[in-house]
Formats: sequence, structure tokens, C-alpha cells
Amino acid sequence: MASKTVIVGSTVGLHARPASLVAQAAAEYDDDITLRLTDMDVDDAVDAGSSMMIMTLGAENGDEVIVESDNEEAVEAIAALIEKNLDE
Repeated sequence: MASKTVIVGSTVGLHARPASLVAQAAAEYDDDITLRLTDMDVDDAVDAGSSMMIMTLGAENGDEVIVESDNEEAVEAIAALIEKNLDE
């Protein structure tokens, strides 16, 4: 399984608009992609394809998020999005 830890770049964290953009990008892949905060158990990871589930993380600007999937390309793409300020 591919995994990458990134820092949330959006000034409002992974809330409405940023979560929606991440979920849309994740939906382009057939593989499961999960997100979790670094202090969360693996079993508590959420589906990156669901903006509602992403928002339940409560990830704020500067928080570390782990992106995981069997698809390394998907991990890199979603991680790159999370690092950006998607509020602009």
C-alpha cells in the first residue's frame, strides 16, 4: 500500500470547498483512497471520495494527513491537492 503524509495547505482546512475538490479528484480513480490524521488509528481512516467523510476529519490548516491507497499515482495526486491552498 502506498502512503504519503502531507500538511493541509488550505487556510480553512479540509472543509466544504477543499473537501469537495479532493473528493472529486479521488472519484476519478477506481482504487480506494483513504485519509486520516496522523494521530488517528488506521481503522478510523475515511473515504477520500466522500466530501462529507473528509469534513468529519476536522483537519485544519497545518494538520498532518496521511493519504493511503494501493494506487501510488492516486496517493500522489490527492496528496498534492491537500498540500495546496484550495481556498483561492
